[in-house]
Amino acid sequence: MDESIPMQTAPETLRRATAAYIAPFLVFVSLLALEQGLGLNPLWAYPLRLALVLATLAAFSRPLLKFRFALPAASIGIGLLVFAVWVAPGILFHYRHHWLFENSLTHFGAGSLREGLRCNFGFLALRIAGSTLVVPVVEELFWRGWLMRWAIASDWREVPLGTYRASSFWLVALVFGSEHGRYWEVGLAAGVIYNWWLVRTKSLGDCVLAHAVTNLALGIYVVAAGQWQYWL
Repeated sequence: MDESIPMQTAPETLRRATAAYIAPFLVFVSLLALEQGLGLNPLWAYPLRLALVLATLAAFSRPLLKFRFALPAASIGIGLLVFAVWVAPGILFHYRHHWLFENSLTHFGAGSLREGLRCNFGFLALRIAGSTLVVPVVEELFWRGWLMRWAIASDWREVPLGTYRASSFWLVALVFGSEHGRYWEVGLAAGVIYNWWLVRTKSLGDCVLAHAVTNLALGIYVVAAGQWQYWL
């Protein structure tokens, strides 16, 4: 895959290249905040959010979506490892109600799925499909495709994918973790693993694959075990 926009120096070209990586993420998180802030019914709000994000990907990011994989089997293993990291603390330990995880800053990490939707097969299938096929693409383009490079140089296109710089590596891991509310510590661990995998493979496709496997496994676990709190 060509995981970069052709190199040009014009500011307009840089803005377009940046939009290709960040616009889908901004649309996704803005609509999520609107959905939760207004208490909209996910039965129609979630499909609408997916549709608008897909439209944004098609409009801005299409050249970036021809993913190639350097180590696909290992990427699947990394995805399962992150899934285990995500759920193991809740299974083995019982510290989630500590104030470090339940406070005014992380309250939005509570499970958001309404009771009436927990038996709606169509909605659950769509939610798993969205978290597996759409969310990893949107997040990996933003976090590891763009931010991890932009934190190194303002013209991030000059920074090869997977370039290691401690400051950018840990910035992305920390902010990625904070995005996950009361699950910030396992979000941080996931961010570290995904960042490391990009440094190791130099392939955004492998990170998307690993992230997709994590989300698929988590979605199946959420529905099968009734652990709705993991769906933020």
